[in-house]
Amino acid sequence: MLKNVPSVISTPLLSALMDMGHGDEIVIGDGNFPGIDLAKRVVYANGHSVVDLLEALLKVISLDEFVDCPVGVMATTPYYKGVPPVWEEFKNVISNSEEKDHFTDFEYVERYEFYERAKNAYAVVVTSEAALFANLIIKKGIL
Repeated sequence: MLKNVPSVISTPLLSALMDMGHGDEIVIGDGNFPGIDLAKRVVYANGHSVVDLLEALLKVISLDEFVDCPVGVMATTPYYKGVPPVWEEFKNVISNSEEKDHFTDFEYVERYEFYERAKNAYAVVVTSEAALFANLIIKKGIL
């Protein structure tokens, strides 16, 4: 057992985070995200929300401070009206973390571009998140 590692971070997820280098990306996908089809490495986090995983990740990794937007979300489609409520939750988590100084806004990534980035990500975390457009790309920074 380790101290100060949030319980939502499983051993496989912790291993992936430790193996990632500066600039590597990790994707956290909602329950609709086709992560298993896209990923080089799949980490399962069923039963956990993307918000809880984001909060936990920001306790153990840094955001990349050398890019304008180290956190990306999958942009909404023209059929979705408004802003997904979960995005405000993401912003609240980030603004209450030690990483708040490295975040100004999300990178809004078009759906199919998001899928391509997921193919090249270090890992994709598969969740059972029910919120729509609750998909994140996080670019790891340095300590």
